[in-house]
Amino acid sequence: MNDVILTSVNNPRVKAVGDLQTGSRTRRRQGLFVIEGRREITMALEAGYTIETLFCCAEVDDTSAFRARFPTLVPVLVSQTVFERMTYREHSDGLLAVARAKVHSIADLRLSANPLVIVMEAVEKPGNLGAILRTADAAAIDAIIVCEPVTDIYNPNVIRSSLGCLFTQQIAVCTSRQALEWLHANGLHVYAAELQASQKYYETNLAIPCAIVVGAEADGLSPFWLRYADTRIKIPMRGRVDSLNVSVTTAILSFEAIRQRELTIDN
Repeated sequence: MNDVILTSVNNPRVKAVGDLQTGSRTRRRQGLFVIEGRREITMALEAGYTIETLFCCAEVDDTSAFRARFPTLVPVLVSQTVFERMTYREHSDGLLAVARAKVHSIADLRLSANPLVIVMEAVEKPGNLGAILRTADAAAIDAIIVCEPVTDIYNPNVIRSSLGCLFTQQIAVCTSRQALEWLHANGLHVYAAELQASQKYYETNLAIPCAIVVGAEADGLSPFWLRYADTRIKIPMRGRVDSLNVSVTTAILSFEAIRQRELTIDN
């Protein structure tokens, strides 16, 4: 391992990491993104992501166990000042990686015998996208389809809020029409989550092969999905507010589907 420690925050490699952290255009143009933390980097490696550069700061934490596990990754050693300049989140653990992005084609998705898919249309907040990915992992969702994306799936906040579940899920990025055609081609019933729907989610058969479509935080689903969905369903609001956060909505509907499927198996 190279014992030279990078100490200048003006080093081009340090600036390049900063550009990737803050610029979605830079990430798209270069096909690169940043991963912080040993758990997230490990999950990315296990999912087959290519690490272009690994930065290591021994002043922040002991990284020897990680480096022993992945001996082919030769790290760039950096000072604590440089590391803190490169990192996005607080309380990082001394490891940061620049990774190669994957192509997320809907044609590459593979489904189980009784699939459950989450479709997100124009979800704009990275934290909500990350939380939905975390829910998808917890509920063992078959796939996540991101339609008309407003936020970059490799945004640092997506990775952080998903706890690395970005790397554990099958994800496709496409247009709403492409998603609808794929869902129909694979025989999935399309449920649209809508506040004005008359059918309650717990009175809906979610045990069949299906997709649950959720919309943007501010405006909900577009007329496209409301027109072409097979069924519109709602979570009844009992209080003064008229809606839930989109990630909470997704979690409720996902685990209701899991509950129904487990009941079907038990019976």
